[in-house]
Formats: sequence, C-alpha cells, structure tokens
Amino acid sequence: MPSRLNPRGGRAKSLAERSEAAHLSPMPKPSTQMKKPEIEEFFARLAAALPEPVTELQYINVYTLLVAVVLSAQATDKGVNKATEKLFKVADTPQKMVKLGEARLTDHIRTIGLYRTKAKNVIALSHLLIERHGGEVPKTQAELEALPGVGRKTANVVRNVAFGEPTIAVDTHIFRVGNRTGLAPGKTPLAVEEKLLKVVPEKYRMHAHHWLILHGRYTCIARKPLCPQCVVADLCKFKAKTSL
Repeated sequence: MPSRLNPRGGRAKSLAERSEAAHLSPMPKPSTQMKKPEIEEFFARLAAALPEPVTELQYINVYTLLVAVVLSAQATDKGVNKATEKLFKVADTPQKMVKLGEARLTDHIRTIGLYRTKAKNVIALSHLLIERHGGEVPKTQAELEALPGVGRKTANVVRNVAFGEPTIAVDTHIFRVGNRTGLAPGKTPLAVEEKLLKVVPEKYRMHAHHWLILHGRYTCIARKPLCPQCVVADLCKFKAKTSL
C-alpha cells in the first residue's frame, strides 16, 4: 500500500504520463501558421456554432469528474460514461471509493482500457485526497499532478471544468487540430498547449479546450476530416482538404 500512496511513486506517475501521450503521433507541419486575425475569426465561428460547450464526460461532483477524466485516458467518453453510471451511484466520494475497494472498482470499470492500472490509481488517489486534502480535490496544477494516475492533461481538464481556470488540455484531438490547421503546430502536447495559450484570444480561452476537442472529435477527425461541413475550412492551412 505505501508505494501506491506515494505521490511521486514512479510507477503510477509514469503510467499516467505515458497513457496521456501514447496515442499521439507526429503531425505533418502545415505550410504556414494561422495569423492573428485568422485565429480570432477561427474561435469566433466555433463560439457562434456552440456558445456554451461542456465536457461529454458525465459526473456528479468535482471528485467524480477527476475519476472520470483519469478513466478516460485511451478510452472514449461514451465508454467511460457507461461504466461510471453505476459506479458513481455507489462511490461518489473518496471515502466511498476506498470503502468500495479495488476489486469491486475493477468489476465496475473492466470494460475500459487499462482498467486494472486505473483501478489502482483511483483507489490510491482517493486515499491521498482523504489523508492530505480532507477528502477534497485540490485546485492547483502541482497538487493535482501529485495524485496517482493524474498527468498534465487530466489536471488541466479538472482545473478548467471544475474550477473555471482558462487551461487547455491537449489530448489527441486537440493535438491533431492544432497541427493540422496551423493554429498551434507543435511536436509534443506540451508544445501545442504552450502555443495555444499564447495565440488563443483571452476572451475565448475559457472554452477553447472544449471547442477544439469537439471540433477534432466530430469534424476534424483523424482519417478523413469533414472539410466540406467545417465552419473554419477557409481559415485552415491543411493542404489535403477533403471534398464531397
């Protein structure tokens, strides 16, 4: 048990970091990067199409949001929601999750990828929340990343959704959109995140994460982007645009 409760305990942390980056692959660099007026128009159109975007993960409180995001690494939101629908009815606090135990938690989430490792991390982070944070989810990036199974992307999602921080969590969809469109080209998720934080107009920064992830999930998809129905196609620098 001590190794699980160690916030720096190499194994849990390295697995979290690897799971967040494992599905990302280098994207071809666009011929040119979007200019400031184009970026402004890019987000204005996304905002007009979806004024109040929200996460598609289902949760009850900040703790269940954290758990859902941890479970979502290399898994779909739909798959996570299916598993957590029953789980959160019996364990919606760290105390209840610890009482539920690793074995029964595993039974609830076995349809999700890496479920054994994720079950260990959820139980371990629940212990830490009780012991170090009074059962509450901390608000800072450093404190969140110190929890087993929580990497930079997960911490950014929680800070944005739960605490209203204008963070941008770069997942596979945002990584693709940032590179493909010329919005924020970068070789790593961190490079894309840092560039986005510089170029996204402040008034759009709060919802930028959700606009970009939803755009990547439903329009700028990996294999064949739906360019003909894309509201920002004329601003995008992607050369191999698809047609009807």
